[in-house]
Amino acid sequence: MSKLMFYERPIALNRERHANLKLALTSDHYRFAARTNAVPIMSTEFAEAARDYPIVFVGEEGKTFNVAALVGIRDQENLMVESDGQWAKGFYVPAFARRYPFVLAATGHNDNLTVCVDEIYPGLGVDHGEPLFQPDGKETPYLQRVLEFLQAFHQDARRTLDFATRMARLGLLVPKVINVERPGEPVQKLRGLWIVDAAKLRGIDDARVVELFRDGYLSWIEAHLLSLGNFTRLLSRMESGHARASPLP
Repeated sequence: MSKLMFYERPIALNRERHANLKLALTSDHYRFAARTNAVPIMSTEFAEAARDYPIVFVGEEGKTFNVAALVGIRDQENLMVESDGQWAKGFYVPAFARRYPFVLAATGHNDNLTVCVDEIYPGLGVDHGEPLFQPDGKETPYLQRVLEFLQAFHQDARRTLDFATRMARLGLLVPKVINVERPGEPVQKLRGLWIVDAAKLRGIDDARVVELFRDGYLSWIEAHLLSLGNFTRLLSRMESGHARASPLP
């Protein structure tokens, strides 16, 4: 199984081996996400996520692009995960993080996906929490809801990837580098971020505009552009007076 962000030892759920397995979320549940400054975001989340985070494109020119919510400025620092391991109250939690410790993943050489769980998650056990399987081996209502969530997430992830790919092919993305300065420390550069160039967007032909509108992409682009103003919210969560960064336009 390929390496998955946040997951250390994902294993496929098995009706027999995990017949008695239960899940209870720990009090520090989101500690697994504490060392990332960007979390992949899905298109159906843009409207909510845009209220809290800068939504940016990530990737390299000539390669695959995707979309992420910036949750930190410095490398390996998530400003939304508090010291107690909980997500900051009042801030939207991306579905990519909410699905943990479950994930749909390929476990063999084919394209089939199976439900996996990160076996190192401390909330897994047989004594407390939500059971995953019923005595007859069928999924519990709880696991069924998890499956529905994972399947919807997977479908939306594919559509979001298509959106990012279209933006790149239309030549609408431009790279941005964020310079983070702290007293007595070298300037840290946050690279690999791309945004839609509003001027290039205005320059595309009418036929392309109609295509983007029909596909629902124009509203996503607008959410992305509006979200860039949230960069100041990230700055405010850094140590006051101890760091400053170049803003996104």
